[in-house]
Amino acid sequence: MAEQIMETVSETVKGIVDAVKNATNTETVTNEKKVSTPEGTAIAYGSLVIMAMLPIVFGSIRSVKLHKARKVSGEKADTMSKQDAMYFPIIASVALFGLYLFFKIFSKNHINLLLTGYFFFLGIIALAHLLSPVVNSLMPAAVPKIPFHIHFTKGEGKTKEDLINYKFSTHDIVCLIISTAIGVWYLIKKHWIANNMFGLAFAVNGVEMLHLNNIVTGCILLSGLFFYDIFWVFGTNVMVTVAKSFEAPIKLVFPQDWITNGINGSNFAMLGLGDIVIPGIFIALLLRFDHSTKRKSRIYFYSTLIAYFMGLMATIFVMHIFKHAQPALLYLVPACMGTPLLVALVRGELKTLFAYEDHPEEKTEKKENKDSEKSNKKKESKKAK
Repeated sequence: MAEQIMETVSETVKGIVDAVKNATNTETVTNEKKVSTPEGTAIAYGSLVIMAMLPIVFGSIRSVKLHKARKVSGEKADTMSKQDAMYFPIIASVALFGLYLFFKIFSKNHINLLLTGYFFFLGIIALAHLLSPVVNSLMPAAVPKIPFHIHFTKGEGKTKEDLINYKFSTHDIVCLIISTAIGVWYLIKKHWIANNMFGLAFAVNGVEMLHLNNIVTGCILLSGLFFYDIFWVFGTNVMVTVAKSFEAPIKLVFPQDWITNGINGSNFAMLGLGDIVIPGIFIALLLRFDHSTKRKSRIYFYSTLIAYFMGLMATIFVMHIFKHAQPALLYLVPACMGTPLLVALVRGELKTLFAYEDHPEEKTEKKENKDSEKSNKKKESKKAK
């Protein structure tokens, strides 16, 4: 009798052990990252390429409109100087390494919580600005467009300066409500579609508003960031670590397991916004140059846009061959910088290309000031005699 009881107990224990083993095996299997299919990978990277091209095209067109509007209004634009372009890679390196140290020292969750709140407000403003023309065109006539103007100044007379000078309408309020709803969705779910909506808004606004004044400044900026990207990707693991740890809409993502899991996919392919905005502001400058020539063809813009596309494809191809993250600017900078120079060389327009400036009046103003100073000095010297 005792032997039968012992056998029963031992069999029960064996059954429990086998059940635990099976449970752990199934858990490890389910927790394993599913390998994406070649079709899923192709769809993911194809979607990223399309999403990268769209902000450059629309942002460049909007930059031309903004440039013309500023010329009409006489508003001075904030442009990047040659000195700014030279220091930009150094500043970016310090910021990147600082983020890397933060993620190593402090809790990743706490840092991402602060960054999420910061980009939440920035994303709402960027998305509202992007949606404004669309909402204005789709808004029915029954909805009145009532203008508002918030004007807050400091001082009086000559010392008076504007602290807040913002004009908006009821249509802009509708844009803000829509953008806030998307922002709340991103804040709660962190869904990749909401992330991409904010990312695209940042990219379009960046290409539209960040203006390079001339080709030389653009070449300096691209050359510096060319070496910056290579060093931080190949030389260290800093760039990859920050990109994977940073939970904010500073990159576009698309699930490689789209075919099997749809919008709930979790195996993402990604592309940083810097790889879109930096070449994008240079391509936007070329479109403004094309418009300044008064020609119907936009040869510099279209040729460099095709070169950007080829550079992205080369990045994806090399990444899959070597199975390692690639610095996209390694391929994008030579493509985007070499193409317009080659086109200008063939067309005999190198001098014209390098002589172009978005805001040449700044130099003329300086010359006029110098000339007036010289004339005043001459007058004073004559009076002294």
